[in-house]
Amino acid sequence: MTVPLERRTLLEELEAKGIRITAQRRALVEVIQEAKEHLDADALLERARKRQANLDRATVYRTIELLKKLRMIDELDLMHLEGEKHYYEVKTTRDHFHLACFRCGRIEEFSSPLFEQLKTEISAEAGFDIRVTRLEVGGACRTCTADAGRENQTGAGTTHAASSQ
Repeated sequence: MTVPLERRTLLEELEAKGIRITAQRRALVEVIQEAKEHLDADALLERARKRQANLDRATVYRTIELLKKLRMIDELDLMHLEGEKHYYEVKTTRDHFHLACFRCGRIEEFSSPLFEQLKTEISAEAGFDIRVTRLEVGGACRTCTADAGRENQTGAGTTHAASSQ
């Protein structure tokens, strides 16, 4: 069972750090904060331009780099399901992993107290100060697994659309 993930509040954290918030940066940070799926730089630019038409690609990359440097967002490759694209998400208050469906492309987030226990064990046993954890698991999502079971029973092929990325 996964626990709901709480996301950090980027604008508040940037303001608390004394970072200048331009209209362009605000639009981009709001898009990142509100995203329900993992977005690449092109998708971030496209969505942020709906709020701030004069936003340019350089501002997107500079802001991404700033947020990564401040450890406020994570950069993910999500099993390279879409080639070499990189995706961005607001860091959560708990670490989690990404479950990537090779069949439909769906990305699910999963967290577990066992993952927290494993990190504690690694720190204690190896004397290792963990700063970053990344875990991606590839396979078939629940829907695709069920579809494959039905296909095996009926011999018919069915597909469904990815509901998030």
